[in-house]
Amino acid sequence: MTNILLILFFVLLFLLFSFSKRNKGLAKKSTISPPYEPFLKEQEFNPDISTDNWDLHKLRLDKFRRSQYKGLTFFVSSENRIYYLSEEGNKVYC
Repeated sequence: MTNILLILFFVLLFLLFSFSKRNKGLAKKSTISPPYEPFLKEQEFNPDISTDNWDLHKLRLDKFRRSQYKGLTFFVSSENRIYYLSEEGNKVYC
């Protein structure tokens, strides 16, 4: 009877250790990555990437004198007026 209990005890210990090792491996694989910030920096330094962020759009207009906002490229004229080009090529001032 004691041999059976001893074997059962070792089997339970083995299962406990193998289960804990498997859970540690799963915890290491499921790390949460931080938001992708380089893309925001890339948008800040490239006025040809379209953005929906109004503040970023204004910053790029000040810095580069052009910026793409919601798929439309806006420019700043020599008189500091903001415009975009229509399909016909005419300047449309905002």
